[in-house]
Amino acid sequence: MESNPAPSPEIGFGIIGLGMISHKHAQAIGSTTGAKLVAVLSSDAKKAAEFAAQYSGVPYTDLDAFLADPALNVVNICVPSGDHARYGIKAAQAGKHIMVEKPLEISLEAADRLIVGCRQAGVKLAVISQRRFDPDIQQLRRALDSGLFGPLISADVFIKWYRTQQYYDSAEWRGTYRLDGGGALMNQGVHYVDVLQWLAGPVRSVRATTRTAAHKIEVEDLALALLTFENGAVGLLEASTAHYPGLPERLEITGRNGTAVLEAGKFKVWEFKAPAGETVDTNSGQPGETGAKNPGDITSRGHAFQIADMVAALGEGRDPAITGEDGRKPLQIIQAVYQSARENREIFLNE
Repeated sequence: MESNPAPSPEIGFGIIGLGMISHKHAQAIGSTTGAKLVAVLSSDAKKAAEFAAQYSGVPYTDLDAFLADPALNVVNICVPSGDHARYGIKAAQAGKHIMVEKPLEISLEAADRLIVGCRQAGVKLAVISQRRFDPDIQQLRRALDSGLFGPLISADVFIKWYRTQQYYDSAEWRGTYRLDGGGALMNQGVHYVDVLQWLAGPVRSVRATTRTAAHKIEVEDLALALLTFENGAVGLLEASTAHYPGLPERLEITGRNGTAVLEAGKFKVWEFKAPAGETVDTNSGQPGETGAKNPGDITSRGHAFQIADMVAALGEGRDPAITGEDGRKPLQIIQAVYQSARENREIFLNE
């Protein structure tokens, strides 16, 4: 009589940095089969103890002790963006796989150091970009891949969100060049910059302007750019944290054969000259998940997709769905937008 195979061991996850987004990571780990939160790290011992008591894991205040935990396999980096490479490289050198919050880093140089450090250490690097996993965005990608749209004409995204001054004042790093790396585009807009280039293809050039219109911060709370894609399509990109009360983000894709529009990740328009393939619901009246008004409104569902993907990647010996190289692409576009605004000229990304 054959015995049942032993269950696969759980992958031990640990979180560095216990701010707002760390709760989404902890919730996602807790809801994922094959994943377990085993360690948390904060410079604040009380915060670490309370977080561990709420979710699970051993609380640490010392990085070396945290990385030496034998149950720890994957480190989720939730510190300010400008510290991602510093913590990520050290964790990689300790043999831990890495999941890093968006953006990958705040400069291409630091991003490249992190990517190379993980490759040299032989560990996996995943970048959180959970909007790619939204069901309607997945369906849109399938339609694009099938040729339903025909040659693309335009691809636009509008992220007209709102953040209070209190949001920026809630942590010393928010709204700073040193650790936030930018404002509405780098912090909030990066998700849809990633989705836009993932759907419409590589960006060839940008022509942009930025403003600090409604907040007392170092960085922009409003960025607008005209994009030219390698495939000849053009696009408009707007990212803001100054649009009160905060509007659902809007993505518009038009090809010669038709148009799709998503608002807060849900289809609102799906019109084509020819039969439109998969059926979509544009009349639900229910918006998708959005952080337009409050970052706390974002659920852990998208993070859970990526936690599950990391567990699968480790089991299958493959790269995660969104690698460090993937996470570099939206960062390059954002840096080109900032350069264009500073220098008042069109910036070509790969020239």
